[in-house]
Amino acid sequence: MALEIFKTEDGSDSIYNPTLEEVYHSKHGAVNESMHVFIKAGLEYLSHRFKTIKILEVGFGTGLNALLTLEYSSFNKIATEYFTLEPFPINKEVYSKLNYPDLCKIPDAQRLFNKLHQSAWEAEICLNENFLFTKSLKGIEEEELNSDNFHLVYFDAFAMDIQPEMWSQNIFEKIYQSMVKNGVLVTYAAKGQIRRNLQAAGFSVKRIPGPKGKREMLRATKK
Repeated sequence: MALEIFKTEDGSDSIYNPTLEEVYHSKHGAVNESMHVFIKAGLEYLSHRFKTIKILEVGFGTGLNALLTLEYSSFNKIATEYFTLEPFPINKEVYSKLNYPDLCKIPDAQRLFNKLHQSAWEAEICLNENFLFTKSLKGIEEEELNSDNFHLVYFDAFAMDIQPEMWSQNIFEKIYQSMVKNGVLVTYAAKGQIRRNLQAAGFSVKRIPGPKGKREMLRATKK
C-alpha cells in the first residue's frame, strides 16, 4: 500500500502507513513532537556537557529529526556526528513532498534535506562544518555498534504495539553498551514495560513531560 502524507496540527507534514495502520509522527504536530522529544529533551539537554556529540538515531523515517538536529547544531555551533538506521527508507516520491524544509530556518534547507535522503548508504558525508552524517540500511538488530561511542540516542521506532521486538531488553542492552557514561536516550514512548526494559538494561530512567497530546515521555541515562 502507498504511504499517505497528511497535515498535522502545527502545519507540518507526516506520513500514514496503511499496512501498519501507524503514523510516523503525532497528529498534534510532527515538528512540535520532534523538537520536544529529541531536540529539547535530548540535544539541548546534553549540548553543554560534551565538546562533540555523537548521535545514534533508531528510525530515520522522514528525515525530520536529522534536519532539525542539523538546524540546531548549525545555529549553536555544536560539532555533531549523526548516525542513523533505516532498513525501510521512504522513496523520493514521498520525501520530496514533505514540507519540512519550508519550516526550517537554516539556509538552503531544501538542498540539505534532499542530501539527507539522497546520500549514499553506509558512507559518511559532511553537510557543513558542524555536521557529519551517515545512514545505514541495517536495523538495530543487525548493525554492529562500537562500545562507549554515542552520547545521545534518538529512539524513534514505531510504537511497541507495532514493533514489540524493537523495545526489548536485549535491544536496549545493545544500545547501552554503545553509549558513553552519562549518555542519554530519549524516546516519545512512556509505557511501563518500556521503562522496565530500559532499567533492566542498566539505564536510569525518568518520566518527563511529553509533547502536546502526550502527558509523558522517557529519558534514560547511562550512569
